[in-house]
Amino acid sequence: MKSKSVRTSIDLPRELHRRLHEAAARHGCSARHLILAGIQRAVEDATPVRPRRRLSLEPPIVPAAQRKPFDLDNEQIYQLIEFP
Repeated sequence: MKSKSVRTSIDLPRELHRRLHEAAARHGCSARHLILAGIQRAVEDATPVRPRRRLSLEPPIVPAAQRKPFDLDNEQIYQLIEFP
C-alpha cells in the first residue's frame, strides 16, 4: 500500500532547530505540524493570483446600434481612449 506522503530531510542550523521545538511546545503541537503549516503557507503565498478585472469601455467606442464596419487610425483611437 502506497503512502500519501513523501519523506524528505533538511539540515537545520542548531539554533533554528531549538527554536522550532520551543515554538512547537508553546503551541502545543509537534515540530512536524509547524513545519507542514509553514510550508503550506509558503506554497499558498507563492501561488499567483489572477486579477478579476475586465477592460471597461464605458461609453462604448461604437454604439451597439451601429453595426457597420469602421476605420480608425491611431490618432483617432488616441482621441477616443484615455491612456495612462
